[in-house]
Parts: sequence; C-alpha cells; structure tokens
Amino acid sequence: MKRFIFTLFVGVFGITNAQIPTGYYDGTTGLTGAALKTKLSQIVTSGHQDRGYNWTVFSSADRDKYYENDNSVLDVYSENPAGADPYKFTMVTNQCGSYSGEGSCYNREHSIPKSTFNDATPMHNDYHHLLPTDGYVNGRRSNWPYGEVGTVSWTSKNGSKLGTSKLNGYSGTVFEPINEFKGDIARIYLYFATRYQSQITTFTYDMYDGSTFKVFAEPFMSMLLRWHQQDPVSQKEIDRNNAVYNYQGNRNPYVDHPEYVAQIWGTVMAIDDASFSKNLQIAPNPVKGNVITVSGNKDLKQFTKAFIYNMVGQNVQTIENPFQNGNSITLKSLPKGVYILKTGELNTKFIVE
Repeated sequence: MKRFIFTLFVGVFGITNAQIPTGYYDGTTGLTGAALKTKLSQIVTSGHQDRGYNWTVFSSADRDKYYENDNSVLDVYSENPAGADPYKFTMVTNQCGSYSGEGSCYNREHSIPKSTFNDATPMHNDYHHLLPTDGYVNGRRSNWPYGEVGTVSWTSKNGSKLGTSKLNGYSGTVFEPINEFKGDIARIYLYFATRYQSQITTFTYDMYDGSTFKVFAEPFMSMLLRWHQQDPVSQKEIDRNNAVYNYQGNRNPYVDHPEYVAQIWGTVMAIDDASFSKNLQIAPNPVKGNVITVSGNKDLKQFTKAFIYNMVGQNVQTIENPFQNGNSITLKSLPKGVYILKTGELNTKFIVE
C-alpha cells in the first residue's frame, strides 16, 4: 500500500535573507495566490536588464565550489554529488564548439526550450534559466519536457535519464535530471512562470496549461511542487541567484523565499518517495526528547554546519560544527511537528512529538 504524507516546504529563509537587497520584496506582505505571484512578477520584471546572449555570467555563477570545489564548470548533467565526476570542464577553455559525445565541451542550455517562445528576447537571454551543460547531453535532452522516466531509452554518465514518462496523465518522452538538481529546475520553472506571466499564454509547451496563473498543466505542476519540496534550496542556488542578480538586475524569488511557492500554488499531497533519501538518518524518530543521534553514509565531520527547517521553510536552528565531538545534536524547544535536518547535500525528515 502506498504511504502518503504532506511533503515539507523547506528552504533557507533564515540564511538567505542577508543576501536580499533591502526593500526588494516590499509590497508582498500579506499577499497570497495570484496577487502575490503578480506582485512578484512586477518586482522581478522591474530592473531586469537584457544583457544579450553571451558566456560572461557563467564564470561567476557556475563554478564548482560545492562538490569537488575545484572551480570547474558546475554542470547539472555531469556533476556526481556522491563521488568523482565522470568528466569535468574548465571554464571558458572547454566552451562548445562541436561535440562527439559526453565530455567533449559545455554549451548553454535554455532550461525552458527556446523554441517554446520562438527565440524571443528577453526570454532567450535570461540567465536565471540559462545553464552551462554538457553539449551532447543538452542535445539528447533536446526540447523534451522535464519529467520522471518510467522506461529509460538513454542515461547520461551522471544518471540523468531520457525516456517514456511515468507521470500519471502524460505518456510522452521526458528528460529527468538527477535528484540533486530537481529542486533547482523546479524553482527555475516557477521563476519563468512568474517573470513572464503577462506573456506566458502566447508560448507553446507540453508542460503549460494555457493559463496566466497556474501556468503548468497536470501532472507537471504537482511534479514541480514535489521537486521543490524534496530538494531544498542549496548554497549553490543562493550564490547563483546573487551572481545573476548582479549581472542582469533581477532575482529568483523562490530561491530567496521558498515559502512563496506554498503561498502561491499551495501544498500537494505527495508520495513519500524513497528515492529522494539523501542518506542521512535520525534516531529516535519520532523525537520524544531534545537530543537526536545522526548517522549517514559519509563522514559527517566534514560538515561545518547543520540546519533545521520547519514546515514553511524557515530556518529554526543552525548548529555550528555539529559533528566534531560525536553525532548527537541538542534541539531547541521545537513545537510538535515535522522538520527537516540538512547538512551538506544530505537531508532527512523527522517528527517532534
């Protein structure tokens, strides 16, 4: 029998606020639903400068400072968060060019395929949805929508998949990134639906429902909300959001305030997907006291901080050097409820009773 839970809306509210320019989100307090989305659309449209189609921002926005920490190109289609990358690219040096297979070079992928908006600007040049990716994998993804694959026809070296959709209600071909970057993709898509709210009904894409507000058809909308929930905002996204803002003058509000997603589109009743486990465990769970023991499949001493988030994405506790003297963490007086513990790329849910 399938087990259903309310999946968490998690984020980094407590650690991203310092990055947001003072007053940037003025006028959003108290708004929800379409009113909040419209206000955010006005905010992220104002100040947005079309800087043309070039390679400039990638040098500051997309270096690997998080996994190998070697300043190579951080490519979501080749990064292996659990071990050595299958190949790596040097910024600028390995720009495409032509390619003959994976690892030849990196180019620029429009996460929202450019054919869906007829290559028009400023969409074509919006770096919030432009990512450096392996040229060959970009080509294999082509214009297929993102989705979840049932029958696989091709797999990249980092585990990204192309194949037939297993989403209930869509049986076409889809491309599925690895779990580590599904939340990133979801927040990019929600940004695009917000920034281009006034134009979105003129664009054509299998993922769209033809509306100004919801934008994404089922089952894609529920999938994006689930990806957003299951893969919290990362430091990589925070840094990239700041770099793109410094370059083109606007921000992705769902990286700054992941709780906006629930306030606009609501929550979804999602299947507790075991494939999203990030190899971190808590005992006891449910928690009956204020001390938990944490274990994982990595040496936890390498992590200098751990974060605890509540149901609306707020950082309710930050623990410095949490595992230097053992694997026990003392919780603050947390109200009863469901929380998430995140350290590095590892996270897990727990219940306080």
